[in-house]
Amino acid sequence: MPLLADFLALTLAGQEPVAKEARTPSGARVRWLAEGVVEVMPVAAEDAGLDLVLSAGVHGCEVVPIRLLDQLIQRLERGDIRPRARLLLLLCNPPAMRRGVRRVGQDLNRLFCGAHAGQTGWEADRAALLERAAAEFYRTPGRARWHYDLHSAMRPSRLPQFAVCPWVPDRSVSPQSLWRLGEAAVDAVLVQERPSATFSAHTATRHGAEAFTLEVAEAPDGTWPACLDRLLDAAQGWIEATAVPAGLAGIRPQAYRLAREIVKRSERFVLHVPDDIENFTPLPPGMLLAEDGPHCWVAEGPHDHILFPLADVAVGERAALIVEPRPW
Repeated sequence: MPLLADFLALTLAGQEPVAKEARTPSGARVRWLAEGVVEVMPVAAEDAGLDLVLSAGVHGCEVVPIRLLDQLIQRLERGDIRPRARLLLLLCNPPAMRRGVRRVGQDLNRLFCGAHAGQTGWEADRAALLERAAAEFYRTPGRARWHYDLHSAMRPSRLPQFAVCPWVPDRSVSPQSLWRLGEAAVDAVLVQERPSATFSAHTATRHGAEAFTLEVAEAPDGTWPACLDRLLDAAQGWIEATAVPAGLAGIRPQAYRLAREIVKRSERFVLHVPDDIENFTPLPPGMLLAEDGPHCWVAEGPHDHILFPLADVAVGERAALIVEPRPW
């Protein structure tokens, strides 16, 4: 079986390739490092000095990002993409992907930045393995480091594609990053203002990577939104290390900040927003959002919008975010 072309099929089947190394038509070297972990090394003379991590499948039910990453892999296999960046391609949560569920045990995207330490279970072990893979990949100093962790919010959104920028002390989002996101049809960026334990937060804080959790578009009728083609073409440009124009004339996404979190405190928790409410829906002041015993959450500010509402989470996890626009 071709190593790169069958990367997804092998991972879903729980199999390893017979040959652990291969070459793309452009001469790039491909290495299978572990289940769901493949490295692509460009020809030395064409190496642009960029280390790029592309990951998907942290939540196994998020099929669109997995398909999108597989389409990029197929372009690499056919020779349609000639990589000038070193690539680490990650299918992060194979057991959840095989079952088509968000998670089998713990939420993998809450176990990074060392949060897996002292924990048991497959997800904790997997978070540790992915952290080691990133550390080994980013081992060479002096190279640019990027990471795009592909997700889908699993619900319609007023802003079809958006990114989450992890908090890093004393760092702002660069104009070059915003241009790249705009070219990828990203409509908004939620700029976090405190630490988190997501995969993109790990690579940003531990390795200094320009890292984003990228929530890709999905259509309720199962069609392929046109903005995904723009994202695919932009990602091809990342892999080919296409230079950012000096003028930075692309459309800049809208910035948002986190105003409040709705956290499930007990099994009495009730989320009162409609099941089909869209991400980034504006909330009228005074609207009851959730209750948990004596605790309740209501919309407060005139610019409150809801993001990631999900009642079926573990006690202690967030069930929704309330965000508001902010200037860059």
